[in-house]
Amino acid sequence: MERYKLGEMEQKFAEMIWEHEPVPSGELVRLCEEKFRWKKSTTYTMLKRLCNRKIFENREGTVRALMSKEDFQAIQGEEFLKETFDGSLPQFLAAFTRRNKLSEEEIRELESLIEGYKEG
Repeated sequence: MERYKLGEMEQKFAEMIWEHEPVPSGELVRLCEEKFRWKKSTTYTMLKRLCNRKIFENREGTVRALMSKEDFQAIQGEEFLKETFDGSLPQFLAAFTRRNKLSEEEIRELESLIEGYKEG
């Protein structure tokens, strides 16, 4: 899971890349200076961390995602369920709904998802 756990700034940085990719690395440096007040070296250090985790790549001066934001979030969710609820979605939902009431819309969305999996 360590590969998919991001600190707060790593998460914000990843969001920026997903929003702008493919992005020239020089442009990414400019964006990070503007938004985070980072120096060039900070941007490249952070980028290297996320490239080492195989989330992004910096090839020929262009930064691209190796996995979509949605795929990354799905993996994070799966790992969270495994680590915290022994992989059980029902256990997670039971724990979640003890403190958070689901809206009618959320219930309909969940029912639709379940029906979709039954059929497909």
